[in-house]
Amino acid sequence: MEKTKEKDKEKNGKIAKAICDDKNCHIHGNLKVRGKVFDGKVIKKFPKRITIEFERMIYVRKYERYTRGRTKIHARLPDCISHKVNVGDLIRVKECRPLSKIIHFVVIGKVKGDGK
Repeated sequence: MEKTKEKDKEKNGKIAKAICDDKNCHIHGNLKVRGKVFDGKVIKKFPKRITIEFERMIYVRKYERYTRGRTKIHARLPDCISHKVNVGDLIRVKECRPLSKIIHFVVIGKVKGDGK
């Protein structure tokens, strides 16, 4: 019964607040976001979590040069955004309080799709 309601709401182009009952959603829940913001590419997607990866430049003092490094971040994926995000998309995450042992970021939105 709930699935038909969700489909009707998505067909109209509007997603109501009733669909996202996630308390760890920065839009509909009580989760406050603060701190650093990163843009990265989604490399893995799980039911309520994603893994993103982005490159950064690291200065090596010994050689007085820069090297490229990759950073992986696990981020919370709210229910209201999960249908929009796929593997390969460029998304924006923002820091929040620690939600679990590895999750300290939440997905804010999608920057760009992968073109599929």
